[in-house]
Amino acid sequence: MMSTNRILAIVLSGLFGAAAHAGPPDLPGETPTLTPRIEQSDLATMSLIEMIEHGRRIFSTPFTVMDGLGDGPMDSSDPTAFGGRPTLDDNGMFLRVNGLDSQTCNECHSIVSNATRPPLLGIGGVGGVSTNAFFGVTGVDADDTRNNGFAELDDGRLVNPPFLFGAGGIELLGKEMTQDLQALKRQAIDHPGTAVALISKAIDFGTLSHDGVEFDYSGVEGVDADLVLKPFGRKGEFATVRGFDVGALQFHLGLQAVELVGEDVDDDGDGIANEIKVGELSVLHVHNVLLPPPTDRLRNDDAIEGMAIFEEIGCSDCHVLEMRTRSRNLSLAFPEVDVDPTANVYIDLNLAKKPARIKRDAAGGLRINALSDLKRHDMGAGLAESAGMPLDDVFITARLWGVADTAPYLHDGRATTLSEAILFHGGEAQASRDQFEALVSEDRIKILEFLRSLRTPRSMAQ
Repeated sequence: MMSTNRILAIVLSGLFGAAAHAGPPDLPGETPTLTPRIEQSDLATMSLIEMIEHGRRIFSTPFTVMDGLGDGPMDSSDPTAFGGRPTLDDNGMFLRVNGLDSQTCNECHSIVSNATRPPLLGIGGVGGVSTNAFFGVTGVDADDTRNNGFAELDDGRLVNPPFLFGAGGIELLGKEMTQDLQALKRQAIDHPGTAVALISKAIDFGTLSHDGVEFDYSGVEGVDADLVLKPFGRKGEFATVRGFDVGALQFHLGLQAVELVGEDVDDDGDGIANEIKVGELSVLHVHNVLLPPPTDRLRNDDAIEGMAIFEEIGCSDCHVLEMRTRSRNLSLAFPEVDVDPTANVYIDLNLAKKPARIKRDAAGGLRINALSDLKRHDMGAGLAESAGMPLDDVFITARLWGVADTAPYLHDGRATTLSEAILFHGGEAQASRDQFEALVSEDRIKILEFLRSLRTPRSMAQ
């Protein structure tokens, strides 16, 4: 049975549609909050600042049922599918487990620094444990009915919201690495029977060969077989911020993008079509990739020595201290073609200029000090998730820039301190973790001093 809130949304949608020519009814606060609407064609006449302002507006808008917030009626044949999820106690809007858990993007990305008292709040930051998303979860043994000694998710993942700072530099790195890997894929075709080393930005993704008929992907590691670098999402699922946003809007808010379901299509049956237009995704993308990157601050002698020890014990093998781009311009496209980042470009953004202002290098590119290789790694059984998927114990290397301000740590926020986060490492990181634990106290302190010099941008505090 359809909930009262959902019926109200459909009735109001029809009311506003019927009154379009006579003007909207005088219902203060009862109109859609996503206004003005943005078409892709509108970008041609907008300044960059206007695009950013519209993107920030969308990022911080508390959507309502009149915008299409939430799913439509529950699909009893597939109640876990987006668009037809049930709501908790039939409240008509929120579910919390398996999405439908937010009203605005910023409520989960609002902490610029958790290292200050009180915390610095702003746009694009991390979320606390209370904002963790339960992704793909259909059941929770909250009271340990199974008597295994802990509460247990039946499936799915618990995900702590990351920050968006420096996302443009990460997307540019990913796109350049994708171009490198696609070129190496063509090289394998041109040289049948030869194992081609898949190396980009000094990161080794294994080997690929072609026998004249088909590829042998058995030697590929840390990236999907399509050889598209996907730096967004803890499992490395999304090549671009835009791709991430399309999925996040649907999962968290029940807002379906036009580019996902089609123009004038009410795919979730909630009475609202065109919930997020192409142009609105575009300005949101522009805003998100132009957020400034984290910075290095207050690096004293102990922190400098700590960085050297960090390298010596192998942490920087995955948490690469710096990678460089060939270009300073990030090209945004619609529609996106992941294997070809140069297709369908509608804007080029110079990330060396304001507002991003990522550090330049002398060769015409950018210096990205994200402390990640953007590659997936096996992190061991101790951090494995319960989704029942092949990648349960595999995660993309966490970017450590800004880590001093962004507790809690790890994919689900289980570590409240940096030392805890390090000691939870296993799998491919076990050797470095053990070396950290074996260090004398003063050397561990120096590593922590180095990590505590990696700060988020204060300019984002509100």
